[in-house]
Amino acid sequence: MDAARRRLLLACACPLVLACACLARTTTAMGRAGGEPTGSAAVLGDGSAKAGAQIGQPVDAVAGGGASATLKQCLTAVLQGERTATFAGEMTAIAGSVRMAIQIDVQVKLRGEEVFRPVSAPGLGSWRVSDPGVKAYRYIRQVTGLTAPASYRAVVRFRWLNAKNRQIKLVERQTPRCEQPVHPSAAPGSSGRQGSPSAAAALPSSAAS
Repeated sequence: MDAARRRLLLACACPLVLACACLARTTTAMGRAGGEPTGSAAVLGDGSAKAGAQIGQPVDAVAGGGASATLKQCLTAVLQGERTATFAGEMTAIAGSVRMAIQIDVQVKLRGEEVFRPVSAPGLGSWRVSDPGVKAYRYIRQVTGLTAPASYRAVVRFRWLNAKNRQIKLVERQTPRCEQPVHPSAAPGSSGRQGSPSAAAALPSSAAS
């Protein structure tokens, strides 16, 4: 009887062991086929971080390069009243800004001088402020009656203001120079220098959102 019982128990135990082994192999195979959750999460996290960095770049580009100062026109002539220089400042909104402001100062350096000095004329040096909510703002200033020989340039300052009209950023740029030589048609011995230049009316423009 003892031998018969042992044979019966072994016969019942073998299928159970085989079933457990098969189940273990199946579970391991499923785990390998499904991948490693921790590894997958790490990959997704890296990809998300890279995407976030790329999204942030345009904001930095606007903040760093959202202002430009240019020399739009430089006209030379025999007569002083016909010599002009047109300068412009352009800027775009940044995060947190509600209004924008531009200031244009014109400077001159006469022949023989080593440094530029400010040009005094009505309207120069005043701030022009945009309407609220505009995304791009431009301010143009023309100066006439330039002396010769001389070199002119503009120093343009840009301000970004928040909802409380407080400055959140200030940038300064310089335009290329407008060279005013002695005109070939000028009378011999004439230096071309006469009166002081004057500033024409400002021409601000803006683009709303």
